Order: sequence, then structure tokens, then C-alpha cells
Amino acid sequence: MQKPTEDNSVVVKAVSAISDIDAEAWDACANPKGTPVNPFLSHTFLKILEDTGCVVPEKGWQPVHLTLSKPDGGPILACMPCYFKGHSQGEFVFDHAWADAYHRAGGDYYPKMISAVPFTPVPGRRILVRPGRNADAMERLMMMAAVQVAQKHEVSSLHFNFITDQSWNRLGAAGLLQRMDQQFHFHNPGYETFNDFLDALASRKRKAIRKERKTALASGLTIERLTGTDLKEEHWDAFHGFYEDTGARKWGRPYLNREAFHAFGERMSDDCLLVMAKRDGRYVAGAMNIIGGDCLFGRYWGTTEHHPCLHFEICYYQAIDYAIENRLPRVEAGAQGEHKLARGYVPTTTYSAHWIADPGLRGA
Repeated sequence: MQKPTEDNSVVVKAVSAISDIDAEAWDACANPKGTPVNPFLSHTFLKILEDTGCVVPEKGWQPVHLTLSKPDGGPILACMPCYFKGHSQGEFVFDHAWADAYHRAGGDYYPKMISAVPFTPVPGRRILVRPGRNADAMERLMMMAAVQVAQKHEVSSLHFNFITDQSWNRLGAAGLLQRMDQQFHFHNPGYETFNDFLDALASRKRKAIRKERKTALASGLTIERLTGTDLKEEHWDAFHGFYEDTGARKWGRPYLNREAFHAFGERMSDDCLLVMAKRDGRYVAGAMNIIGGDCLFGRYWGTTEHHPCLHFEICYYQAIDYAIENRLPRVEAGAQGEHKLARGYVPTTTYSAHWIADPGLRGA
């Protein structure tokens, strides 16, 4: 790739805590007025992760957010969530094979640097440019600045995870390595009801979904959807228990603590949707979703009881139902999972771009 160049017309700063960046200025770049809101890019969401100790150096996440502004001050013109990483956990763009190969060759893959939303495999912008600016030029400046930071701190690599296809093309043209992967999303062309969605499916798939929904509630379970002021600490207590149990079994250790869920309820309740299953007056399972401007994002799921098909009902069918009722064009149900194909979700390409410092590893 071309070497970064100096540009005296702007100043790029690396900031070690998002609380040191003005929230209004960050959000003007991350979620400009008139565009669909992506809550994961918001100053509030990223600050919650840092405030509650989920994203801190002790856990392998050192914030090094980048901001771009004019030399004479004024609001930031672009910004980028960035972190030095001491491991590859919580990213969902898997580079463990790269780390292993580099280690066997005698190199140190960690620390590395990434631009991403921690624990969140949601595609979107990573280089956040304020409207009215030349997005291509600003993105290139920020990319070059990020490479300079990576070189200065002698990290092995710099990764842009779950970026847009436009950004992927621009970064690829600048010389970064390109990778593609796949998720499964539900796309809503304007269904009025869940039955409208079913009617658009093949008969076999339609019958299977109806059977799964019936099976999920056969043991007397009831479903509640909770958002905004309906969310209470008792709901977060119950859900945190589900999350801890499932996270410990799935990842070895859950990424979020109880304080983070309290903060979501306190600072982002209107953006949160809990789908909870109750039996005999007690919550036994639940899924957490984040409500975006044009998408419902499925995030976490957990249960303390086994009920056939309950995971499909709470995580997939309830999400589709909610999106249809609230006229959201899309549901993103998280990383991986070809089993989602049978539940009305379709393959969607995801993108990442990578700068590798060592020419040998980059070539391999």
C-alpha cells in the first residue's frame, strides 16, 4: 500500500477513552441526522462498554479512538472506534490461524489494532465522517492515520471488521487485504403480518415454521416483549442470568457484566428489546435485541430450561414478528448459523479489510 502522507490541513488524534471525546460531536459523525440510527456506533453504547469495565486494558481491550479535526479546533470532522487488542476474542472475524502461524514463525501477533464495535458482529461504517465532507478523502486520511498509529506502536496488524462494501472497496484499492464472510439476515419487503411472510415461503418451509412455533410454547410458556419504561431491574437480573449461563458454555467467559446491562436499561432502554419466556410465573429464557433506525439487531440469548424450538421462537420468529409490526426493513440475527436459512433468513455477505505489517505474513 502507499505510505501515509502528512496533511497539515487536519489533525488526527488518538484518544484513550471515549469519555474524552465530545458525545454530540461523535454522534454527528456516527449517526448524522436524516440517516438510520446505528445504536452500536453511538457514543452512549461505546461509553457503556468502557464505563462498566467490559472494554478495558485489563481485559485485552485498550481504546485508541481516532478523531480528525481542523488545526484551529472546532468540532471533529471524522472519528473511528479503535482498540489495541491482546487477543482475538469478541471480534467474530476469526484470525486465530494467522496468529498461530505468526507465532510458529517466531513473531508476536499480539498486540494488534482493530477498528470494530466490541462483541458486536454488526456490519456498518467504521470510519465515521461528518456529512458535508468528502467521505472518500476523509476515509483515506483516517486509514493512513490508523496505519501510522499501528506502525508507531509496532503492532502486528490493523483490522477493519464488518465494514460496508463501499469502504471495503476503498480500503482494498489502498492496498489492504480483503476478506469476505457470511451472515443470515431477514429482509422485510413490506409484510403487513407474520402470515404474509409465511405465505411468501415454500409450503414445506411454511409448515415447518408453524410446527416449530407451536412446539416452542407447547409446555405452557408465554412470551413477553419489553422495551423502554417496561424494562425493570428484575428483567435485567433474569436476563443476565441467562446470558451468564449460555455465555460461559459458549465462549468460556461472558463478555458483558451485570453493570453493563444496568447501564443499557438506564441509558438505552428505548433502544433495547427483551423477548422473555415465562413459565409458572418465572422467567426461564430470553433474548436481547437492539432496535436500530432500519433494523432489529439480535444480540444475546440464554435459557435455564430446555424447551424444543424455544431458541428459534425467541431469537428468530419473534424478531421477524417485531420487525414486521414496526415496519423495520431488516433483522440481523448475529454471526454464522446456516440453520437460519430454514427460518426465513437469507445469506448476506460481510466484509473486512486488513493491514499486516510483516511482509512475510502479509504475503502468506
